Amino acid sequence: MTPSVFQLPVWFDLGATFAFALTGALAAIKRGYDVVGLLSLAIATSLGGGLIRDGIFLQQGVTPLLTNPHYLYAIGAAAVIGLILGERVHRFNRLIAVVDALGLGAYACFGVQKSLLVGLGPTAAVFVGVVNAVGGGLLRDVITREEPLVFKPGQFYVLVALAGAVGFVVLTAQFGMAPTPAAFTAIGLTFVFRVLTIAFNWRTEAVSSVKILPE
Repeated sequence: MTPSVFQLPVWFDLGATFAFALTGALAAIKRGYDVVGLLSLAIATSLGGGLIRDGIFLQQGVTPLLTNPHYLYAIGAAAVIGLILGERVHRFNRLIAVVDALGLGAYACFGVQKSLLVGLGPTAAVFVGVVNAVGGGLLRDVITREEPLVFKPGQFYVLVALAGAVGFVVLTAQFGMAPTPAAFTAIGLTFVFRVLTIAFNWRTEAVSSVKILPE
């Protein structure tokens, strides 16, 4: 690891993977899936964004998400806890929301940097960073044949990831900040944005309800 490259701390990366996998496991429990379905949704939700990033956009060979067994251990632990606690896991919703808010910004920044390192321009890198952050939930909804939640009116989520990705690019490209402090600054701002979104229920609106021109 070099000081010029932002790397997610291992404990943080695995913790976020665990939290995202747990949300996938809960979605499977709500739908009455069996253990195979539960594991599949846990994997898709936790690793989906990274798999889309590495397999479709960057095409850098086998993703580290599959070569490092610790990611699968974290997912397995989340699946087991989901099975044991079931609906009672919702008592930990606040903690899960905090980890999710931190992971959203971190994965957005990580996806942006990885894209820039392989030669993508800033705009394309921001797009890949957002997909890296929200792709797991999108893949989960596609698998379960649900309309993707990220496309529906609701609390700011994709916009939060976009803010983190853009913030990282601006701090590094425009202000010349080193990647690591830039990433942690962007993660912090993204976290605050997401927490405020939850606290004040800031929401997007359906396109049909937005009036641009007077009638």
